[in-house]
Amino acid sequence: MPAHAPSLPTLGGKKSSYRERVADALRAALIAGELRTGEVYSAPALAARFGVSATPVREAMLDLAKEGLVDAVPNKGFRVTAVSERQLDEYTHIRALVEIPTTAGLARTADPVALRALRPVAQEIVTAAAAGDLIAYVEADTRFHLGLLALAGNAHLVEVVRDLRGRARLYGLTKLVEEGRLRASAEEHLELLDALLARDEDAVRAVMTRHLGHVRGLWAAPGPDGGGHS
Repeated sequence: MPAHAPSLPTLGGKKSSYRERVADALRAALIAGELRTGEVYSAPALAARFGVSATPVREAMLDLAKEGLVDAVPNKGFRVTAVSERQLDEYTHIRALVEIPTTAGLARTADPVALRALRPVAQEIVTAAAAGDLIAYVEADTRFHLGLLALAGNAHLVEVVRDLRGRARLYGLTKLVEEGRLRASAEEHLELLDALLARDEDAVRAVMTRHLGHVRGLWAAPGPDGGGHS
């Protein structure tokens, strides 16, 4: 985990409380593999690593426990729950059914001004990839995709995808950083915006299909430490 405290995000255009923003940062660390399956983490230790106080961390971890992402361990902290390969396949399948057609449809309906407003976020993803900052990468990636989906005007759909994304495990990101290949994946967000602004629905569909394919491909493979899915 980077030594500096990560910026706490506001995801999908939603105004979040500080506790929710801490939860989002912790969720990003979990997704990226900075918090590992089966490990027990205390709130004070996590607070020190994130540069925040222990109380919002403890409250945020209790929120993640309600979502089934961690289990509370009395007098010790929180254990990251295991996610099976089958579960990950199912989450990704649902995301493909929802996100690909919805995003493709935005090529016809989205306001170009709103699309262009997402370009700085897409650039944040590229910058985080180049820096090897996986927490910032996952945070910006989540902000980008939820912000994009929000343009379809279906708040419930955004919440469903938010939940599914929070259950993902992208342990392959570490290896991609080490091999210098994560930036190529990050630049797909800029490619996607260009296709949307060009009103090219077929191109949007193709980019999104390739992009989501990484979730159970490039981004999912265990890193060199042998860690991975349970």
